[in-house]
Amino acid sequence: MGPTTDTPIGEIEAFSIGKMHIVQAGGFEIGVVRHDDNSFHAIRNRCPHKGAPLCQGSFGGTMLPSAPSELHYGLEQTVVRCPWHGYEFDLATGQGLFSNENMRVRTFPVTVRDGIAYLTGLPTQARQRGEAA
Repeated sequence: MGPTTDTPIGEIEAFSIGKMHIVQAGGFEIGVVRHDDNSFHAIRNRCPHKGAPLCQGSFGGTMLPSAPSELHYGLEQTVVRCPWHGYEFDLATGQGLFSNENMRVRTFPVTVRDGIAYLTGLPTQARQRGEAA
């Protein structure tokens, strides 16, 4: 990948805590979540399975593997679920959960400076040409 840049996406107060926000940045449509501790996660709004708008699906936790007749819910506020086929992805890594281990969604680091959130790592060439990742 070529050079990258930091792209401002807004004041942190514009992002409600615990809610998925869709932003346009450098030709990318990206889902951004702000957490209670003011940390952020950003993930591409495109499911690698069939191209669904991933971040329009549910966001929260998931059922975890457990013993027969036991139900365990976990990973709260770290999982996004595709609205079309229910594929689940870890917000931090983009890794698919409990399905095809090779299925992954692109994630982007988010930094905060002076109250402004920035996406880090958008390729500058893609930004200039309007390409998606």
